[in-house]
Amino acid sequence: MTIAQRLAELGIELPPVAVPAAAYVPFVQSGNLVFLSGHIARQAGKPLVGQLGTDMATEAGKAAARAVAIDLLGTLQAAVGDLERVRRIVKLLSLVNSSATYTEHHLVTNGASELMVQVFGAERGAHARSAFGVAQLPMGACVEIELIAEVQ
Repeated sequence: MTIAQRLAELGIELPPVAVPAAAYVPFVQSGNLVFLSGHIARQAGKPLVGQLGTDMATEAGKAAARAVAIDLLGTLQAAVGDLERVRRIVKLLSLVNSSATYTEHHLVTNGASELMVQVFGAERGAHARSAFGVAQLPMGACVEIELIAEVQ
Protein backbone atom coordinates (compact mmCIF):
# COMPACT_ATOMS: atom_id res chain seq x y z
CA MET A 1 0.00 0.00 0.00
CA THR A 2 1.35 3.45 -0.87
CA ILE A 3 1.62 6.33 1.57
CA ALA A 4 -1.15 8.15 -0.32
CA GLN A 5 -3.40 5.09 0.02
CA ARG A 6 -2.67 4.84 3.77
CA LEU A 7 -3.49 8.52 4.24
CA ALA A 8 -6.75 8.10 2.32
CA GLU A 9 -7.61 5.01 4.36
CA LEU A 10 -7.05 7.05 7.53
CA GLY A 11 -9.21 9.88 6.16
CA ILE A 12 -6.28 12.31 6.17
CA GLU A 13 -5.89 15.14 3.69
CA LEU A 14 -2.53 16.85 4.07
CA PRO A 15 -2.62 20.62 4.57
CA PRO A 16 -0.39 23.09 2.73
CA VAL A 17 2.75 24.37 4.44
CA ALA A 18 1.91 26.95 7.12
CA VAL A 19 3.50 30.36 6.85
CA PRO A 20 6.16 30.75 9.57
CA ALA A 21 5.14 33.04 12.43
CA ALA A 22 8.67 34.40 12.97
CA ALA A 23 12.16 34.54 11.40
CA TYR A 24 12.66 30.92 10.30
CA VAL A 25 11.86 28.57 7.41
CA PRO A 26 9.49 25.59 7.63
CA PHE A 27 12.16 23.05 6.65
CA VAL A 28 15.81 22.63 5.73
CA GLN A 29 17.40 19.71 3.93
CA SER A 30 21.01 18.79 4.61
CA GLY A 31 22.21 15.74 2.71
CA ASN A 32 19.62 13.00 3.14
CA LEU A 33 18.10 14.55 6.26
CA VAL A 34 15.14 16.91 6.28
CA PHE A 35 14.63 19.00 9.42
CA LEU A 36 11.12 20.37 9.98
CA SER A 37 10.67 23.39 12.23
CA GLY A 38 8.35 23.07 15.19
CA HIS A 39 4.64 23.01 14.35
CA ILE A 40 2.12 24.00 16.99
CA ALA A 41 -1.29 22.48 17.56
CA ARG A 42 -4.04 24.33 15.71
CA GLN A 43 -7.79 24.15 15.55
CA ALA A 44 -9.71 25.90 12.77
CA GLY A 45 -6.50 27.69 11.78
CA LYS A 46 -5.87 29.17 15.21
CA PRO A 47 -3.51 27.96 17.97
CA LEU A 48 -5.07 25.25 20.11
CA VAL A 49 -4.51 26.86 23.49
CA GLY A 50 -4.30 24.86 26.69
CA GLN A 51 -2.09 23.51 29.40
CA LEU A 52 -1.96 19.79 30.11
CA GLY A 53 -2.64 19.05 33.76
CA THR A 54 -4.45 22.37 34.22
CA ASP A 55 -7.25 22.83 31.68
CA MET A 56 -6.57 20.03 29.20
CA ALA A 57 -6.69 16.24 29.63
CA THR A 58 -4.13 13.79 28.28
CA GLU A 59 -6.47 12.39 25.59
CA ALA A 60 -7.12 15.91 24.26
CA GLY A 61 -3.38 16.53 24.20
CA LYS A 62 -2.83 13.24 22.36
CA ALA A 63 -5.41 14.27 19.73
CA ALA A 64 -3.65 17.64 19.41
CA ALA A 65 -0.30 15.89 18.88
CA ARG A 66 -1.85 13.73 16.16
CA ALA A 67 -3.14 16.88 14.45
CA VAL A 68 0.34 18.41 14.65
CA ALA A 69 1.73 15.24 13.03
CA ILE A 70 -0.68 15.68 10.11
CA ASP A 71 0.57 19.25 9.65
CA LEU A 72 4.17 17.98 9.80
CA LEU A 73 3.38 15.43 7.09
CA GLY A 74 2.02 18.22 4.89
CA THR A 75 5.26 20.15 5.35
CA LEU A 76 7.35 17.04 4.78
CA GLN A 77 5.51 16.36 1.53
CA ALA A 78 6.17 19.94 0.40
CA ALA A 79 9.83 19.56 1.32
CA VAL A 80 10.45 16.30 -0.55
CA GLY A 81 7.73 16.32 -3.21
CA ASP A 82 6.55 12.78 -2.53
CA LEU A 83 6.28 11.01 0.82
CA GLU A 84 7.37 7.77 -0.88
CA ARG A 85 10.88 9.32 -0.83
CA VAL A 86 10.90 9.13 2.99
CA ARG A 87 13.26 6.35 3.97
CA ARG A 88 12.65 6.77 7.69
CA ILE A 89 11.21 9.09 10.30
CA VAL A 90 14.37 9.59 12.37
CA LYS A 91 13.23 11.64 15.35
CA LEU A 92 10.37 13.63 16.86
CA LEU A 93 10.89 16.27 19.52
CA SER A 94 7.71 17.13 21.38
CA LEU A 95 7.13 20.09 23.69
CA VAL A 96 4.03 19.87 25.86
CA ASN A 97 2.65 22.96 27.56
CA SER A 98 2.03 21.54 31.01
CA SER A 99 1.70 22.21 34.70
CA ALA A 100 4.66 21.53 36.98
CA THR A 101 3.04 18.34 38.29
CA TYR A 102 1.96 16.87 34.92
CA THR A 103 3.84 13.65 34.04
CA GLU A 104 2.12 12.20 30.95
CA HIS A 105 4.06 14.04 28.22
CA HIS A 106 4.99 10.69 26.68
CA LEU A 107 1.32 9.75 26.31
CA VAL A 108 0.50 13.07 24.63
CA THR A 109 3.39 12.57 22.20
CA ASN A 110 2.11 9.09 21.34
CA GLY A 111 -0.56 10.86 19.26
CA ALA A 112 2.15 11.86 16.78
CA SER A 113 4.33 8.77 17.11
CA GLU A 114 1.48 6.35 16.52
CA LEU A 115 0.41 8.23 13.39
CA MET A 116 3.92 8.04 11.91
CA VAL A 117 3.87 4.25 12.30
CA GLN A 118 0.35 4.05 10.82
CA VAL A 119 1.41 6.09 7.78
CA PHE A 120 4.92 4.77 7.13
CA GLY A 121 4.74 1.31 8.71
CA ALA A 122 6.81 0.00 11.63
CA GLU A 123 10.13 -0.11 9.80
CA ARG A 124 10.02 3.41 8.31
CA GLY A 125 7.79 5.13 10.87
CA ALA A 126 9.30 4.01 14.19
CA HIS A 127 11.62 6.74 15.45
CA ALA A 128 13.66 8.10 18.31
CA ARG A 129 11.97 10.88 20.25
CA SER A 130 12.03 13.23 23.18
CA ALA A 131 9.00 14.60 25.03
CA PHE A 132 9.41 17.59 27.32
CA GLY A 133 7.08 19.52 29.56
CA VAL A 134 7.43 23.29 29.25
CA ALA A 135 5.91 26.23 31.09
CA GLN A 136 4.56 27.84 27.91
CA LEU A 137 4.62 27.60 24.10
CA PRO A 138 4.18 30.23 21.37
CA MET A 139 0.70 31.76 21.35
CA GLY A 140 -0.29 29.51 24.29
CA ALA A 141 -0.41 26.37 22.13
CA CYS A 142 -0.76 23.08 24.01
CA VAL A 143 1.78 21.11 21.92
CA GLU A 144 4.67 21.83 19.55
CA ILE A 145 6.51 19.11 17.63
CA GLU A 146 9.49 19.12 15.29
CA LEU A 147 10.58 16.25 13.04
CA ILE A 148 13.69 14.88 11.34
CA ALA A 149 13.31 12.52 8.38
CA GLU A 150 15.75 10.67 6.15
CA VAL A 151 14.96 10.73 2.43
CA GLN A 152 16.27 8.99 -0.66
